[in-house]
Amino acid sequence: MIAYVTVGADDMKSAQRFYDSFLPALGYALEFYHGDLSYSLPRRAEESFALPEFYVKSPFNGDPATFGNGGMVAFEAYNQEQVRRLHAAAVTAGGSDDGAPGFRDAYGADFYVGYLRDPQGNKIAIFSSHPDDPGRGK
Repeated sequence: MIAYVTVGADDMKSAQRFYDSFLPALGYALEFYHGDLSYSLPRRAEESFALPEFYVKSPFNGDPATFGNGGMVAFEAYNQEQVRRLHAAAVTAGGSDDGAPGFRDAYGADFYVGYLRDPQGNKIAIFSSHPDDPGRGK
């Protein structure tokens, strides 16, 4: 099971504005840790932490943050309407559209996804496969 995902950022204020535009709507709460951003889901009493956590950090080696070519972090939304709303909010908060919400030929009939780049260039997906939403060809 994945415990956490980390992306790098040089400008924490713009990163926070971007991620705060959609992660709280998906249940994530923000904590600050040594100037970095730590987003986590609520945890149950028997858990040491809720999985997975999402961190936005300055690189430990002091070099500028860069995004990975081929790397992407995906967050699951509750439905297609939320995908559209959160994608728009993230673009308004300083992200860039890297693929408008919709269906993709390469994926299943119920996989509805929008792609973004955060202010640092990290690729982010917000998707839903909710069975009650209309699928492609339904």
